[in-house]
Amino acid sequence: MIRRPLPLYDGVSASRLQLPPGPWRTVLEALCARFPQIPRSTWESRFARGRVLAADEVTPLAMDAAYRVGLEVAYYREVEEEPIVAAVERIVHIDAHLVVADKPHGLPVVPAGGFVRQTLLHRLIERLDNPHLVPLHRIDRATAGLVLFSAEPGTRAAYHALFREGRIDKSYEALAPPLPHLTFPYVHRSRIERGVPFFRMRECAGALNSETRIDVRERMPDCWRYRLEPVTGRKHQLRVHLAALGAPILHDPWYPELREADDHAPMLQLLAASLAFEDPLDGRRRRFDSQLRLQP
Repeated sequence: MIRRPLPLYDGVSASRLQLPPGPWRTVLEALCARFPQIPRSTWESRFARGRVLAADEVTPLAMDAAYRVGLEVAYYREVEEEPIVAAVERIVHIDAHLVVADKPHGLPVVPAGGFVRQTLLHRLIERLDNPHLVPLHRIDRATAGLVLFSAEPGTRAAYHALFREGRIDKSYEALAPPLPHLTFPYVHRSRIERGVPFFRMRECAGALNSETRIDVRERMPDCWRYRLEPVTGRKHQLRVHLAALGAPILHDPWYPELREADDHAPMLQLLAASLAFEDPLDGRRRRFDSQLRLQP
Protein backbone atom coordinates (compact mmCIF):
# COMPACT_ATOMS: atom_id res chain seq x y z
CA MET A 1 0.00 0.00 0.00
CA ILE A 2 1.31 3.44 -0.96
CA ARG A 3 1.01 6.01 1.80
CA ARG A 4 -0.75 9.22 0.86
CA PRO A 5 1.62 12.20 1.12
CA LEU A 6 1.13 14.37 4.19
CA PRO A 7 1.15 18.16 3.87
CA LEU A 8 4.01 20.30 5.16
CA TYR A 9 3.25 22.97 7.76
CA ASP A 10 5.69 25.87 7.78
CA GLY A 11 8.01 23.64 5.79
CA VAL A 12 7.97 20.93 8.50
CA SER A 13 7.09 17.31 7.72
CA ALA A 14 4.84 15.24 9.96
CA SER A 15 5.87 12.58 12.44
CA ARG A 16 3.87 9.35 12.50
CA LEU A 17 2.78 7.20 15.44
CA GLN A 18 0.76 4.00 15.52
CA LEU A 19 -1.32 4.08 18.69
CA PRO A 20 -0.43 1.21 21.08
CA PRO A 21 -2.89 -0.74 23.26
CA GLY A 22 -4.14 1.25 26.24
CA PRO A 23 -7.13 2.35 28.34
CA TRP A 24 -7.67 5.76 26.71
CA ARG A 25 -10.98 7.07 25.40
CA THR A 26 -9.59 9.59 22.94
CA VAL A 27 -6.55 10.08 20.70
CA LEU A 28 -5.73 13.16 22.78
CA GLU A 29 -5.49 11.07 25.96
CA ALA A 30 -3.31 8.50 24.20
CA LEU A 31 -0.89 11.17 22.94
CA CYS A 32 -0.66 12.80 26.38
CA ALA A 33 0.22 9.41 27.88
CA ARG A 34 2.73 8.56 25.15
CA PHE A 35 4.50 11.93 25.45
CA PRO A 36 4.22 12.93 29.14
CA GLN A 37 6.87 15.64 28.71
CA ILE A 38 4.52 17.59 26.39
CA PRO A 39 1.79 19.55 28.25
CA ARG A 40 -1.81 18.65 27.48
CA SER A 41 -2.40 22.28 26.49
CA THR A 42 0.20 21.91 23.71
CA TRP A 43 -1.63 18.90 22.28
CA GLU A 44 -4.96 20.71 22.54
CA SER A 45 -3.48 23.61 20.59
CA ARG A 46 -2.21 21.26 17.91
CA PHE A 47 -5.64 19.64 17.57
CA ALA A 48 -7.32 23.05 17.38
CA ARG A 49 -4.97 24.15 14.58
CA GLY A 50 -5.31 20.94 12.56
CA ARG A 51 -1.80 19.74 13.38
CA VAL A 52 -2.91 16.19 14.38
CA LEU A 53 -4.15 14.03 11.50
CA ALA A 54 -5.42 10.56 10.73
CA ALA A 55 -2.40 9.60 8.63
CA ASP A 56 -4.24 7.17 6.36
CA GLU A 57 -6.90 9.72 5.45
CA VAL A 58 -4.80 12.90 5.76
CA THR A 59 -7.71 14.32 7.76
CA PRO A 60 -7.39 16.59 10.84
CA LEU A 61 -8.65 14.87 13.97
CA ALA A 62 -11.14 16.48 16.33
CA MET A 63 -10.22 17.06 19.97
CA ASP A 64 -12.58 14.25 20.99
CA ALA A 65 -11.59 11.80 18.25
CA ALA A 66 -12.04 8.25 19.56
CA TYR A 67 -8.97 6.20 20.43
CA ARG A 68 -8.40 3.01 18.44
CA VAL A 69 -5.55 0.52 18.77
CA GLY A 70 -3.34 0.65 15.69
CA LEU A 71 -4.65 3.97 14.39
CA GLU A 72 -1.80 5.76 12.64
CA VAL A 73 -1.65 9.38 13.71
CA ALA A 74 0.43 12.12 12.11
CA TYR A 75 1.41 15.18 14.12
CA TYR A 76 3.66 18.19 13.72
CA ARG A 77 6.39 18.91 16.24
CA GLU A 78 6.99 22.47 17.37
CA VAL A 79 9.81 23.80 19.53
CA GLU A 80 10.34 27.38 20.67
CA GLU A 81 14.16 27.44 20.71
CA GLU A 82 15.69 24.85 18.43
CA PRO A 83 19.46 24.27 18.62
CA ILE A 84 21.32 25.09 15.41
CA VAL A 85 23.45 22.34 13.89
CA ALA A 86 26.21 24.10 11.96
CA ALA A 87 27.56 21.01 10.17
CA VAL A 88 26.18 20.47 6.66
CA GLU A 89 25.09 17.23 5.00
CA ARG A 90 26.41 16.13 1.62
CA ILE A 91 24.33 14.44 -1.08
CA VAL A 92 26.21 11.37 -2.29
CA HIS A 93 23.65 10.19 -4.86
CA ILE A 94 20.29 11.26 -6.26
CA ASP A 95 17.93 9.75 -8.83
CA ALA A 96 14.17 9.45 -9.32
CA HIS A 97 13.86 6.78 -6.63
CA LEU A 98 16.70 7.22 -4.14
CA VAL A 99 18.63 9.92 -2.34
CA VAL A 100 21.76 9.01 -0.39
CA ALA A 101 23.11 11.61 2.03
CA ASP A 102 26.23 11.81 4.18
CA LYS A 103 24.99 12.99 7.58
CA PRO A 104 27.32 14.92 9.88
CA HIS A 105 27.65 14.17 13.58
CA GLY A 106 25.00 15.87 15.73
CA LEU A 107 22.27 16.16 13.09
CA PRO A 108 19.14 14.03 13.71
CA VAL A 109 17.71 12.10 10.77
CA VAL A 110 14.07 12.92 11.65
CA PRO A 111 12.33 15.27 14.11
CA ALA A 112 12.96 14.18 17.70
CA GLY A 113 13.22 15.89 21.07
CA GLY A 114 14.13 19.53 20.58
CA PHE A 115 14.87 19.16 16.86
CA VAL A 116 12.32 19.85 14.13
CA ARG A 117 13.87 21.89 11.32
CA GLN A 118 17.46 21.00 12.18
CA THR A 119 17.10 17.46 10.85
CA LEU A 120 18.46 15.71 7.80
CA LEU A 121 14.94 14.97 6.53
CA HIS A 122 13.78 18.59 6.76
CA ARG A 123 16.95 19.93 5.16
CA LEU A 124 16.67 17.53 2.21
CA ILE A 125 12.96 18.19 1.68
CA GLU A 126 13.69 21.91 1.44
CA ARG A 127 16.89 21.51 -0.58
CA LEU A 128 15.38 19.11 -3.14
CA ASP A 129 11.81 20.44 -3.00
CA ASN A 130 10.50 16.91 -2.56
CA PRO A 131 7.93 16.37 0.24
CA HIS A 132 7.84 12.64 -0.61
CA LEU A 133 11.25 11.95 0.89
CA VAL A 134 11.20 9.25 3.58
CA PRO A 135 14.25 7.71 5.30
CA LEU A 136 14.47 3.97 4.66
CA HIS A 137 16.49 3.44 7.87
CA ARG A 138 17.86 5.49 10.76
CA ILE A 139 21.19 6.18 12.39
CA ASP A 140 21.63 7.91 15.74
CA ARG A 141 22.01 11.67 15.91
CA ALA A 142 25.48 11.09 17.39
CA THR A 143 26.51 8.84 14.46
CA ALA A 144 27.75 10.28 11.17
CA GLY A 145 27.50 8.73 7.73
CA LEU A 146 25.18 7.40 5.07
CA VAL A 147 21.37 7.51 5.17
CA LEU A 148 19.24 6.17 2.32
CA PHE A 149 15.98 7.96 1.45
CA SER A 150 13.09 6.91 -0.75
CA ALA A 151 12.19 9.72 -3.15
CA GLU A 152 9.25 8.05 -4.90
CA PRO A 153 6.24 6.53 -3.07
CA GLY A 154 5.55 4.08 -5.89
CA THR A 155 8.86 2.23 -5.44
CA ARG A 156 9.29 2.72 -1.70
CA ALA A 157 8.07 -0.73 -0.65
CA ALA A 158 10.67 -2.45 -2.84
CA TYR A 159 13.52 -0.57 -1.14
CA HIS A 160 12.03 -1.00 2.34
CA ALA A 161 12.10 -4.76 1.73
CA LEU A 162 15.89 -4.66 1.40
CA PHE A 163 16.17 -3.70 5.06
CA ARG A 164 13.29 -5.82 6.31
CA GLU A 165 14.66 -8.96 4.63
CA GLY A 166 18.33 -8.31 5.42
CA ARG A 167 19.33 -7.90 1.77
CA ILE A 168 21.47 -4.81 2.29
CA ASP A 169 25.10 -4.87 3.39
CA LYS A 170 25.97 -2.15 5.93
CA SER A 171 29.48 -1.36 7.06
CA TYR A 172 30.50 1.00 9.86
CA GLU A 173 33.79 2.38 11.12
CA ALA A 174 34.56 3.13 14.76
CA LEU A 175 37.50 4.40 16.74
CA ALA A 176 37.89 2.54 20.02
CA PRO A 177 40.59 1.24 22.40
CA PRO A 178 42.74 -1.69 21.24
CA LEU A 179 41.62 -5.28 21.81
CA PRO A 180 44.93 -7.16 21.46
CA HIS A 181 43.62 -10.27 23.23
CA LEU A 182 41.11 -11.01 20.45
CA THR A 183 41.76 -12.70 17.12
CA PHE A 184 40.30 -10.84 14.15
CA PRO A 185 38.06 -11.00 12.28
CA TYR A 186 35.87 -11.59 15.33
CA VAL A 187 32.13 -12.20 15.68
CA HIS A 188 30.31 -10.99 18.78
CA ARG A 189 26.86 -12.36 19.60
CA SER A 190 24.66 -11.56 22.59
CA ARG A 191 21.16 -10.82 23.74
CA ILE A 192 20.33 -7.10 23.81
CA GLU A 193 17.31 -5.70 25.64
CA ARG A 194 16.10 -2.30 26.78
CA GLY A 195 18.00 -0.98 29.77
CA VAL A 196 17.78 1.89 32.27
CA PRO A 197 17.13 4.70 31.56
CA PHE A 198 14.73 3.77 28.77
CA PHE A 199 16.94 5.09 25.95
CA ARG A 200 19.88 2.80 26.79
CA MET A 201 20.26 -0.85 25.85
CA ARG A 202 22.06 -3.66 27.70
CA GLU A 203 23.36 -7.17 27.23
CA CYS A 204 21.66 -9.86 29.30
CA ALA A 205 21.21 -13.61 29.57
CA GLY A 206 18.87 -15.40 27.19
CA ALA A 207 18.47 -16.38 23.57
CA LEU A 208 20.89 -14.52 21.31
CA ASN A 209 19.32 -11.77 19.20
CA SER A 210 22.27 -9.67 17.99
CA GLU A 211 25.40 -10.32 15.95
CA THR A 212 28.25 -8.06 14.78
CA ARG A 213 31.27 -8.93 12.66
CA ILE A 214 34.34 -6.97 13.74
CA ASP A 215 37.68 -6.47 12.03
CA VAL A 216 40.59 -4.04 12.43
CA ARG A 217 41.42 -1.61 9.63
CA GLU A 218 44.17 0.37 11.33
CA ARG A 219 46.16 -0.11 14.53
CA MET A 220 47.18 3.18 16.12
CA PRO A 221 48.99 3.60 19.46
CA ASP A 222 46.02 4.70 21.57
CA CYS A 223 43.06 3.46 19.53
CA TRP A 224 42.20 1.17 16.63
CA ARG A 225 40.04 1.84 13.60
CA TYR A 226 37.48 -0.96 13.49
CA ARG A 227 35.28 -2.16 10.65
CA LEU A 228 31.87 -3.23 11.96
CA GLU A 229 29.27 -5.20 10.03
CA PRO A 230 25.97 -5.57 11.89
CA VAL A 231 24.29 -8.84 10.92
CA THR A 232 21.26 -7.84 13.00
CA GLY A 233 19.91 -4.37 13.65
CA ARG A 234 19.28 -3.95 17.37
CA LYS A 235 19.16 -0.43 18.74
CA HIS A 236 22.67 0.81 19.70
CA GLN A 237 23.99 -2.66 18.83
CA LEU A 238 27.49 -1.57 17.75
CA ARG A 239 27.94 0.71 20.75
CA VAL A 240 26.76 -1.99 23.18
CA HIS A 241 28.90 -4.73 21.62
CA LEU A 242 32.16 -2.78 21.63
CA ALA A 243 31.56 -1.58 25.18
CA ALA A 244 30.90 -5.17 26.29
CA LEU A 245 34.22 -6.24 24.76
CA GLY A 246 36.03 -3.59 26.79
CA ALA A 247 36.53 -1.13 23.93
CA PRO A 248 33.76 1.51 24.13
CA ILE A 249 33.66 3.77 21.08
CA LEU A 250 35.56 6.98 21.69
CA HIS A 251 33.49 9.75 23.27
CA ASP A 252 30.40 7.55 23.75
CA PRO A 253 28.33 9.35 26.43
CA TRP A 254 26.02 6.36 27.07
CA TYR A 255 28.19 3.22 27.06
CA PRO A 256 29.49 1.60 29.14
CA GLU A 257 28.38 4.25 31.66
CA LEU A 258 25.90 7.09 31.25
CA ARG A 259 27.63 10.45 31.47
CA GLU A 260 26.16 13.89 32.00
CA ALA A 261 25.07 15.57 28.77
CA ASP A 262 27.55 18.08 27.41
CA ASP A 263 26.83 19.89 24.13
CA HIS A 264 30.52 20.76 23.80
CA ALA A 265 31.87 17.23 24.27
CA PRO A 266 33.70 15.55 21.35
CA MET A 267 31.51 13.59 18.96
CA LEU A 268 30.98 9.84 19.09
CA GLN A 269 33.52 8.27 16.74
CA LEU A 270 31.11 6.07 14.82
CA LEU A 271 30.52 6.32 11.05
CA ALA A 272 28.00 4.60 8.77
CA ALA A 273 30.65 4.04 6.10
CA SER A 274 29.01 2.09 3.27
CA LEU A 275 25.76 0.64 1.92
CA ALA A 276 25.61 -2.04 -0.79
CA PHE A 277 22.69 -3.96 -2.30
CA GLU A 278 21.16 -5.36 -5.47
CA ASP A 279 18.69 -2.79 -6.74
CA PRO A 280 15.20 -4.32 -6.60
CA LEU A 281 14.13 -2.40 -9.72
CA ASP A 282 16.79 -3.56 -12.18
CA GLY A 283 18.96 -6.07 -10.29
CA ARG A 284 22.24 -4.17 -10.63
CA ARG A 285 24.71 -4.08 -7.75
CA ARG A 286 24.91 -0.68 -6.09
CA ARG A 287 27.36 0.59 -3.50
CA PHE A 288 27.65 3.95 -1.76
CA ASP A 289 30.57 5.10 0.39
CA SER A 290 30.75 7.91 2.91
CA GLN A 291 33.20 10.72 2.19
CA LEU A 292 33.58 11.47 5.90
CA ARG A 293 36.49 10.23 8.00
CA LEU A 294 36.83 9.70 11.71
CA GLN A 295 39.71 11.51 13.40
CA PRO A 296 41.24 10.23 16.66
